[in-house]
Formats: sequence, C-alpha cells, structure tokens
Amino acid sequence: MFTRTTAPLHRRKLTPYFYILPGMIAIFLATVLPALLTIYYSFTNYSLTHLRDWKFVGFQNFQRILVGSARGELVDVLSWTTSWAVLSTVISFAIGIFLALLLSNKNIRERNIYRLILILPWALPSTITVLVWRGLLNSSFGPINRMLSMLNIAAIPWLTDPNTARLTCLLVNIWIAFPFMMVACLGALQSIPDELYDAAKVDGACGWQAFWHITFPMLNSATLPLLISGFAMQFSNFGVIFLLTEGGPFVNTSSLAGSTDLLSTYMYKMAFSSATYDFGMAAANGLLLFFIVGGFTLLNSAVTGAFKEVES
Repeated sequence: MFTRTTAPLHRRKLTPYFYILPGMIAIFLATVLPALLTIYYSFTNYSLTHLRDWKFVGFQNFQRILVGSARGELVDVLSWTTSWAVLSTVISFAIGIFLALLLSNKNIRERNIYRLILILPWALPSTITVLVWRGLLNSSFGPINRMLSMLNIAAIPWLTDPNTARLTCLLVNIWIAFPFMMVACLGALQSIPDELYDAAKVDGACGWQAFWHITFPMLNSATLPLLISGFAMQFSNFGVIFLLTEGGPFVNTSSLAGSTDLLSTYMYKMAFSSATYDFGMAAANGLLLFFIVGGFTLLNSAVTGAFKEVES
C-alpha cells in the first residue's frame, strides 16, 4: 500500500502567497514604487539645475502651483482639462448608446457587419489612428484641406488655430472613444427582457416612453460606473493630445502650456521640456492630478451609489 504524504500545515498556508508573490513584486515595482518616488520628489527642488544639490523644500512646489507663479497656467490647463473630460465622456456615451439602440434592433439586416465596422476605431491601435488623423488634418498638406481647396473652400486651420485645434482634438478623441461605449451599452441592452417592451406596447407606450421608463433606468447600473471610469480616464488622457498637437498651438511663446495641453501633457512638459526639466514641480502636478481624479471618482461613486454592493 502506498501512503500519500501531506505537506506540513504551515507550508500549505504559505502556498497561495508564493503563487501571488511574482504579481505583487511586479505591482510594487511598476506602480507602488513610482508613486512613492513621485510623492517624495514633489516635496523637493529636484531638477536639471539641482541634480546633485537638490534638497527638501516642503510645500514650496504646491504653493507655486496653487498661489504662485504657475497658478495662471494651472487654471487655464485645469479648466480645459475639465471641459475635455466632460465633453469627451458625455458625447461619446451619447453616440455609443444611440448606435447601440440602432444595432440592437432585430429588423436591421447584417447587424454584425455594422458592429464590426463601427468597432474598428477602438480595435485599431490608438497611436496609429491618431497619427493618421494628424496627417489627414495637416493644414498645409493634409488630404482633407486639399479636397476642400478643390471645392474652392478655404483651408481650415485644424491644428494651428487654438479654438479649432481644441475642437479637432475633441472630435478625434470622441471618434476613438465611442466604440467602447457602444459595445458596453450593447452588452447591457442584452440583459433587458423583451417581455418588458411587449408589456409597454400593450399599454400603448411609444418608443421614446419605452426608452425613458425601461431602457434608460435599467442601464443605470451598468453605465454609471462606465461613465465615472470614463471621466477619470479622459481627465488623465495623454496620448491623443501629445500625438495630435503636442499641446499646441501656443498663443504665448513664453508659456509652457499650449492651447490644447491637458494636465498630463503639461506635467510631462514640465518634467522633460528643455526649458525646465523641473522634476519636483512635475511630481507636484502629478500628485494634484491624482487627487483631482480620485476626488471626482469618490464623489461620483458616493452620490450615484454606482459601486455599492447589492444584497441578493
């Protein structure tokens, strides 16, 4: 008879921790350690001019940002970042839910083909698509302006005029973001029983009344966390602005922030621009960005109750 040997009790208790240890180490090195260094450097004057003699300066960086020399730029960048996040989230969600309602209609033929086409902006790498849009919207040599000139229409300064550049960045970002909202809404619509709509038809409800009293309330539990996370993601967006306009155009050449700079790109310029290389100030901006995004997320989740657990 063969007898099965069992490991000691203390070893069996430690076994799960050995399995998760590599992941915990990776999270510490990639997330926790950079966050701790950011917090530490935000209270120092660490920069290119103080690589060797940098020192602890307390809340001096935060004072410069909130009430000092950098306050004006921060207010402009913060107001544009807030507008960017709100408009990008709301408009992409509105387009997503509209297309989801159309594609969930069983009377539409070849719905899967339309879904495949509409999901392409999200499926393709965003870096490539943004660079393609940058080429298409080039004010001098872009195909869009060249086609407009063939129609005797003056060239549009898509990326060179401050207001037009902001609108262009919003449109490109919405074009990238709406497919995700559409897919999420499509999934949520599948969970709504058809019997509810049949009962509404019997009661004489029109399509708008069925949407307002059945579809929209039942989508709340799925879409509210989506909107909150989408807003937080758009608030800290970096790639679209950096690849499309690099924060420009610049109204004031002496200013570090351009017309389309978000807090994330502004922080990047502060850390890696040849004019500053001020890592301490960049870290302080990053810490403020973290508190702003985290504060909005906690406030929205508390008001809406989107993340509360529902007892069965």
